[in-house]
Amino acid sequence: MVELGQIQRPYTDEFSGKRKLYCVANIYPVQEAENDYHELVRKYWDEVAQQIEKIEAAGKVQKVFCEIIYQQGDEALKVLNSFNERIHQIIKKKLDEGSTLIPLENKEILGPYTDWGNCLRVVFTKEVFSKILEFYKEFSERRLQHFMSVIDGNLAEAEAGLLFMKDEDRSKLQFPKDIEVFLITPPSYDDIIRWFREKAMKMSGEQDQTG
Repeated sequence: MVELGQIQRPYTDEFSGKRKLYCVANIYPVQEAENDYHELVRKYWDEVAQQIEKIEAAGKVQKVFCEIIYQQGDEALKVLNSFNERIHQIIKKKLDEGSTLIPLENKEILGPYTDWGNCLRVVFTKEVFSKILEFYKEFSERRLQHFMSVIDGNLAEAEAGLLFMKDEDRSKLQFPKDIEVFLITPPSYDDIIRWFREKAMKMSGEQDQTG
């Protein structure tokens, strides 16, 4: 995989003719979160937009792949805008520049995957949790396999694609060797991960005190 700092104009010839995929970790807004989190998310997407422009020195984005959506055209953009306005803005800009939006999801897979994931959050017994986890893992694997098929089947030779998906899921994908993978990881990404880690530690400490 290639880091952004390695993309310098004198060296872009080595990527010419190759399939390229610029990967962005999908960070979702959390409406009930504190103001400091909202500020981190705003900063993150500002930095992502800037880094996309820089990384296109290796090739202009022609295909945009995005999780969560299976809809097409204007309907897909409407759904994107409803759950992440910043992703909508970035993708809309790329579409205006001539890129094509390729939804990653399959409706018949996304529905059960989401439902089983929601079930995991509300069960209390170990036996039920284990059984639901089996179903969740099954649909999770099917979902990622579908993602890989969509990307491989739609990213043509010498094209550059822009991928938006959760980093923990993206890391499980095994891309074909002829796809050069670039990671877009702004400094604020680490700040957001740290925010969640500290939040989890604080909640754990409070539970220990009340337990």
